[in-house]
Amino acid sequence: QVQLVESGGGLVQAGGSLRLSCAASGRTFSSYAMGWFRQAPGKEREFVAGISGSGRSLNYADSVKGRFTISRDNAKNTGYLQMNSLKPEDTAVYYCAASSALTGWSITRTSGYDYWGQGTQVTVSS
Repeated sequence: QVQLVESGGGLVQAGGSLRLSCAASGRTFSSYAMGWFRQAPGKEREFVAGISGSGRSLNYADSVKGRFTISRDNAKNTGYLQMNSLKPEDTAVYYCAASSALTGWSITRTSGYDYWGQGTQVTVSS
């Protein structure tokens, strides 16, 4: 079992930045790929970014490329999502997730992830 807890969400103006954290506990964090997803009101949960267990392989949704950076610190059992140049359309609940799949970092569907956090709200005002 892996427990995930997100933090760092909040209200920010367009053009601003936020850094989300995902603290993991339970089984060996580095054994799992990690992903970030988001869900806006009335919309399906969508993939944002993924990172392999080692941190060497990365994957981003086109909508966030060049603005968001995913990273992890396995010594701290924590993953991060640095979000810059935020736009109102980035407003959503952001979730971190862990995948035991060998190439979990490349999986963009929610069914590819085994464990989920409770989510953190990000609101970007115009």
